[in-house]
Amino acid sequence: MQDAHIHLQDPRLEDSLEEYIQQAHELGIQRCVVNGTSPEDWPRVEELARKYPEFILPAYGLHPWKATHTQIQNHYPDWAEQLEELLLNNPHSSIGECGLDRWIKGYEFDLQQEVFELQLDLAHQYNRPISVHCLRAWGHLLDTLRTQPKPHRGIVLHSYGGSKELVPELVSLGCYFSFSGYFLHPRKQKVQEAYQKVPLERLLVETDAPDMTPPESLVVHTVGINALPNNHPANLLVNIQGLSRILKTPENSLHQRLEENFYNVFALVTNTITN
Repeated sequence: MQDAHIHLQDPRLEDSLEEYIQQAHELGIQRCVVNGTSPEDWPRVEELARKYPEFILPAYGLHPWKATHTQIQNHYPDWAEQLEELLLNNPHSSIGECGLDRWIKGYEFDLQQEVFELQLDLAHQYNRPISVHCLRAWGHLLDTLRTQPKPHRGIVLHSYGGSKELVPELVSLGCYFSFSGYFLHPRKQKVQEAYQKVPLERLLVETDAPDMTPPESLVVHTVGINALPNNHPANLLVNIQGLSRILKTPENSLHQRLEENFYNVFALVTNTITN
């Protein structure tokens, strides 16, 4: 099993990270793509990739929630140069998490768009997979993908929550659709229907841990003791089982298909980090 999108660098996982990774290993999770969100956590992503070279594939991106003039000017004015340097120094890393978001309060969409297009251009230039976050901005994302150069390696739509009607064109634009356990909630029926329209060869699965927790009745591993526990990296199996039910596809064949898809996208993304 391979997790196409996770945030192992998140402070919520810090205290018991080795234990969480061991539990994931015991369940058969072989690889995961750890997505950075800004220059603030990129060093931690790289550190983890060095520490767990057989398990972690690093990804570096500027998340749309961090794409504000205040944050960029005050904290990482040279983020683009840093990102390109990481890509050059780590030729098997990918790009993400990045994207467009009109759901958060106080978003600065023009800047989001500029930041996203720059990262998409880098993905094209270096032919790296790119993990894309999109909320309430599907029209803008489609316009961007229609007009901008794209990586041949593929565009991963992280926790795809768009409509089923968008699926065919997104497929034609080179997108993969990554399913997370949060979509197993009964209220996510429309999202489940969208995944039923995705060709099997374009499906991926992720946990997005420590977020996007599956329904409580399905969770087998938790992080923390709060009333609303954080998602655990080992819940990937729950997500695959749930997706198997949604698609009415045998679990074993879905496992194989997801693994093939993962290596189609990340085939050249090894866990080698250069010094």
